[in-house]
Amino acid sequence: MLNVPSQSFPGPSSQQRVASGGRSKVPLKQGRSLMDWIRLTKSGKDLTGLKGRLIEVTEEELKKHNKKDDCWICIRGFVYNVSPYMEYHPGGEDELMRAAGSDGTDLFDQVHRWVNYESMLKECLVGRMAMKPAFPKDYHEEKKVLNGMLPQSQVTDTLAKEGPSSPSYDWFQTDSLVTIVIYTKQKDINLDSVIVDHRDDSFRAETVIKDYSYLVHVALSHEIQEDFSGLFYRKCQLVSKEDVTHDTKLFCLMLPPSTHLEVPVGQHVYLRLPITGTEIVKPYTPVCDSLFSEFKEPVLPNNIYIYFLIKIYPAGFFTPELDQLQIGDYVSVSNPEGNFIISQLQELEDLFLLAAGTGFTPMVKVLNYALTNIPSLRKVKLMFFNKTEDDIIWRSQLEKLAFKDKRFEVEFVLSAPTSEWSGKQGYISPALLSEFLKRRSDTSKVLICLCGPTPFTEQGMKMLHDLNFSKDEIHSFTA
Repeated sequence: MLNVPSQSFPGPSSQQRVASGGRSKVPLKQGRSLMDWIRLTKSGKDLTGLKGRLIEVTEEELKKHNKKDDCWICIRGFVYNVSPYMEYHPGGEDELMRAAGSDGTDLFDQVHRWVNYESMLKECLVGRMAMKPAFPKDYHEEKKVLNGMLPQSQVTDTLAKEGPSSPSYDWFQTDSLVTIVIYTKQKDINLDSVIVDHRDDSFRAETVIKDYSYLVHVALSHEIQEDFSGLFYRKCQLVSKEDVTHDTKLFCLMLPPSTHLEVPVGQHVYLRLPITGTEIVKPYTPVCDSLFSEFKEPVLPNNIYIYFLIKIYPAGFFTPELDQLQIGDYVSVSNPEGNFIISQLQELEDLFLLAAGTGFTPMVKVLNYALTNIPSLRKVKLMFFNKTEDDIIWRSQLEKLAFKDKRFEVEFVLSAPTSEWSGKQGYISPALLSEFLKRRSDTSKVLICLCGPTPFTEQGMKMLHDLNFSKDEIHSFTA
């Protein structure tokens, strides 16, 4: 099945978060925006150079098309002529040229596996890769099945000894109930390690065990084959939308009735919307409905809902469309992704959170989990950077939490305050950090979480290294 890669949060075009030392956006020429690309794909212009024909492409033929003005790339068995897209690609031409004339699936998955390339590049489709001859059954690639899940009756002693956990399953159904039993040696599997979706006559269960994701997909009469390389989406209904600041809103989405999905602490999902006929996808980190449930009693159990704090950019492409949704409309939500490991919080003594703007969102669940579940925790400190007081998300809740729990402290730093502001001012700096990041002792276990726009993240990471914090003591939420 799918071996989940250890990768940074992909989503270079996200307004919410940015990669440190990762892929950067490249300034595009005027008239080369996403909307301009969509207009071009709908213009009827031949973008493949084949006048509407689809062909079968051999490896030899693919290799010939490796120049900027004649660039073919294969993604999951489909070949696209990406030359017309070169000037529209946010990552720049050089990024596309890395896969010129070759299979770019692995590169694509490392950078932006979540992108709906089928929709974005459908007018550039050249054709399929020619099928290779089948390998004999004793070929060593046959062992890939060890990364998957087999029915209990098919698991052999050899399988049980190999593979990361070698789980297996049984399933049965009645007229009103479907039951799947998963057998694994992994102890203490939490509810956020299991995702379940039931649609019509299809039942899908995904289990995350260590670094692997195992998928069971069954129908009433047979098992279903599925492409495991892409993300799975389900349609969630918008049930509420409320203002948090002048430009940030709390969106509440309700999961389908037959879905179980709990997004793990520190992980994100992708929201997908059809915009002008094209599926557009953006990454966001779910939050709690509030920092403490006492502040606002939920109407229904929290595992029915997913909450998002999202800043609306009036000149943006995605968030204005999201903001236009009416209560009762639907948004597609993906499975979770991310490389934050919750064990980083175990036995932690001091937790430092550095957030700028909506970079605060991944801190919400981390903060809540640490204060609730880590008995060794002595102190949690949040330094929250914003432009003005009006931009501070959940200011009153943060101040109430600091009053309620003496382990928690919050400092607000403003870059454009009014004359009445008496708190800290400016941008992230070595002076601010050295004063803020006080270890209790040289041996105390600390973790620093960092999230914000690109300059903030990149500068912050460099400053933390200069202050002699080790790589293991820093986690950057990146996009």
